[in-house]
Parts: sequence; structure tokens; C-alpha cells
Amino acid sequence: MELGFANVDLERLGRQGAPEAIFGEGKTAGQIVSIARALADAGQSPVLVTRISPDKAEALRTAFGAAFDYFADGRIGRVGAAPAPDGAGAIAVVTAGTSDIPVAREAIVTAEALGNRVTPIFDVGVAGLHRLLGHLDDLRAASVVIAIAGMEGALASVVGGLVACPVVAVPTSVGYGASFGGVTALLSMLNSCAAGVSVVNIDNGFGAGYLASMINQRETK
Repeated sequence: MELGFANVDLERLGRQGAPEAIFGEGKTAGQIVSIARALADAGQSPVLVTRISPDKAEALRTAFGAAFDYFADGRIGRVGAAPAPDGAGAIAVVTAGTSDIPVAREAIVTAEALGNRVTPIFDVGVAGLHRLLGHLDDLRAASVVIAIAGMEGALASVVGGLVACPVVAVPTSVGYGASFGGVTALLSMLNSCAAGVSVVNIDNGFGAGYLASMINQRETK
């Protein structure tokens, strides 16, 4: 559907099993509302809108009322209710620190919008390994684990050595100067010695949630 400023993909739900998501950064509130309206009117629900500020979220709330939910800590919004979970199992979303929760929230909301049950496990980084080991049952019960960490990014390798399921690693831009905005964590995760670890881009919670959903949902198809 051509809107003049955007060519909305109304066939993505049928082609890929999930509607087009809207990346909110760089778009005006009016553009976001128009794209979301086109998707919602075409039955592409729920509609995810990532990286949106509170003022853009307020414009969506004005346009869609109670049908819109905003998760401020992850800067992500959803038009339409999340479906009942129908994946093969749970997706565990694990963060090294509390500062990584914004990226985790984006992953959680994305995974839930795609029909997955999510188990959040926050602030269990390798500086206090006992905290992670205290959640070993939840980790091993998951179909997929999303491991989110900044600093040196070691969490993904540790988790990868503890579970028998795929691990989606997400480097974050959390850290001091030598973390280079997440590049250190990215390179650490790419060089993981644990098998079964894949890596998405820095701070890409949406991409991690989407990939984990594809893995969890494929087992039920």
C-alpha cells in the first residue's frame, strides 16, 4: 500500500507469518500513526512499533485508544493484543545487568506479540555467577534462550555452555569507554567458544525476539 512517504507491506503476514514492524526512529508521529493504521485496517495485528519516544507513543494512544500499549522502558509499542502463546515452549530472556532491561523489554514484547511464552530472568551476569545458576531449571526448560549483555559480553558463552537449546546473543551498548558502545560485547559473542550461539546486532532486542520466535514456532508447524 503506497502512502506517499511509505510503501506498506501488507503481504508480509501471509509471506512470513508476522506483520511488518514499524521502526519509529526518524519517522514523525503522523507517519507512524498512518502506517500503523494501514496495517491494522488490513488485519495485520498486532502491530509492533519500535524505538518510539513518549510523545510518539501518545500520538498512537490518541489514534488507537485502549488497543495501544506502550512499554516505556523498551521504547516499544503494540497496537492490538498479543495472541495466546502457541509456540513449542518458553523463550527465556536473560540479562547480565539491570541496565540491559530496555533491550530485553524490546525482545520480550516482540516475542509475546508473535505468540510465545516468555520467561524473564534479569540481572544474573557473570560477576555473580550464583545468580545465574539459581535459574538453571528455567534456562534448561526453555526452547530458546536470549542472552543479553553489555560490558565484556561473557553471559552468552556461559549460558551456551549450560543449555541444550539455541542461544540468541544480544550485545548491548552498556559499559565504560573500552566497551566501544557495544562493539566489545559484540566481538566477544561472535567469538564464543560455546556451540549453538548466534548473535544479532548491538541493542537489537527486536531482532532477537523475532529470531527466537521463529525457532520456537517452527517446532509447532
